[in-house]
Amino acid sequence: MDLATMLQNLVTEGGSIGWGLYYLGKLLGAGVAMGIGAIGPGVGEGNIGAHAMDAMARQPEMSGNLTTRMLLAMAVTESTGLYSLVVALILLFVLP
Repeated sequence: MDLATMLQNLVTEGGSIGWGLYYLGKLLGAGVAMGIGAIGPGVGEGNIGAHAMDAMARQPEMSGNLTTRMLLAMAVTESTGLYSLVVALILLFVLP
């Protein structure tokens, strides 16, 4: 079964083109929400880690304090990724 046939079956699911398109939109919306929502935390955490390692290389005696602050900043940055996961789950399972 090729992709065109699979999409046609999804669009006409339940005998109504409208409902099939609705489900297709839900799936695409959830995928886009997670895909785009994961870019920001990935880049942000990479920058945080790189700058923390740079600071630890310059001042090794501050590594304990820098590690704590780095982990706190990464947790705050990761929250945006979790928000996009919540939006994707709402799109998939909560909306009718």
